[in-house]
Amino acid sequence: MNSRTESTTFETVAESMRPPQGDGWDYLVIAGIFASMFALAWAALATPLLQPLVDVARRQHWTMLWVRPTVIWITMGMLLLLLRTVLWLLYRPFAAVRAEEAPSLTVIIPAYNESAMVEHAIASVAAASYPRGRLQIIVVDDGSSDDTWHHIENAALRFSARVTPVRLPANLGKRGALAEGFRRATGEIIVTVDSDSVIERGALLAIAGPFRDPRVGAVAGKVAVHNRRAGLIPRMLHVRFILSFDYLRSAQSVFRTVYCCPGALAAYRAEGVRQVLPAWERQRFLGAPCTYGEDRALTNDILARGYDTVYQRSAVVHTLVPETYSKLCRMFLRWDRSYIREEFRFARIVWKRPLFSRVLALYESTITNLRYPVAYGSIALWTVNALTDPVALVRMLLAIMVVSLVYVLYYLRSERSWDFVFGILYAYFSFFALTWIFPYAALTVRARGWLTR
Repeated sequence: MNSRTESTTFETVAESMRPPQGDGWDYLVIAGIFASMFALAWAALATPLLQPLVDVARRQHWTMLWVRPTVIWITMGMLLLLLRTVLWLLYRPFAAVRAEEAPSLTVIIPAYNESAMVEHAIASVAAASYPRGRLQIIVVDDGSSDDTWHHIENAALRFSARVTPVRLPANLGKRGALAEGFRRATGEIIVTVDSDSVIERGALLAIAGPFRDPRVGAVAGKVAVHNRRAGLIPRMLHVRFILSFDYLRSAQSVFRTVYCCPGALAAYRAEGVRQVLPAWERQRFLGAPCTYGEDRALTNDILARGYDTVYQRSAVVHTLVPETYSKLCRMFLRWDRSYIREEFRFARIVWKRPLFSRVLALYESTITNLRYPVAYGSIALWTVNALTDPVALVRMLLAIMVVSLVYVLYYLRSERSWDFVFGILYAYFSFFALTWIFPYAALTVRARGWLTR
């Protein structure tokens, strides 16, 4: 696949992913979302939906210590859902920079045992609509043991005026590879792109747009699934990714506190990166060096310096995702370990945010993090109840269906696609096959490694 064919394909896919705002379908979906939220709140708080938990509490009084907080959390969670929805509707992408005003920009692509895919990643950046004289591309081979360096050299020959290949003699981990690129970067803006990802032609001009505002220190791009047709897991993950970016990060961007600018496509003000680079590179947690979660860690560092972090929906990257269960678990283990670590840091950083951002971030992060003890406690209570009342299991399965249907409405606003069905499947898959990951991640939070192979 050559770069021109790739670009055309991705632009066609991306066009189908644009949120169709302002037409009848858009208004219908929005109306459906609000109707579903109120129906969900009524079902949870005014019907016998939660009665099984109450029945358990009456039979075993100690469980009441869990039931009451669960009901309170559900109420606060519904308010959070409403708040996020309002913010999501208020979100607007930033205007892209024009070519004639584009600042100097460095793209860093760290690679480890990526083989031929890294060449496609480089080609997509080289083909981007960005002034050639203002674009620097640094590709860092982090001690790969396969033919990754061969493909980097090929790309460097094809795009010799723009690509700087760097080969590390030993594997330092993704953070170490990025740090080497940061030290060599000369652009006013530094963009990171994963070596298993390809960007759209307009992504760089788009992601540079928010930096017109001097308060912006980091920008999250939109991540879609490149291999979404490769199997059930990629199809489900595509729906999850669209919700994570077009819904969650859109809402966070309105109060200018996006918690994680993803490694697949993120941009940083170079001045801010230089201020935090030494501490970020040497970060430790519970005495162990931090090698994974570098994107969330760097986002926290930028927020700690007083910058805002925002989301740019029009800067799109297509990334490869796991196609097997074992690789999927490794990805989520890496994400959950870094989430746990960086949430502790964010709990201190959030107090430095402006009042409006601080209040919303505190409310969102508190309710979001409480979902773990509440969810696992509720699962335990449902299980106890199901032993004596099998109908309780049916109620639980129906509850998963109802909640997932509400969330896929947000997906349907971004994509008018029958793929929303995979969002419902993912809700069940996550419940039965992925629930164990977060507790295990918490117990092994000091583990190291890329966990990508």
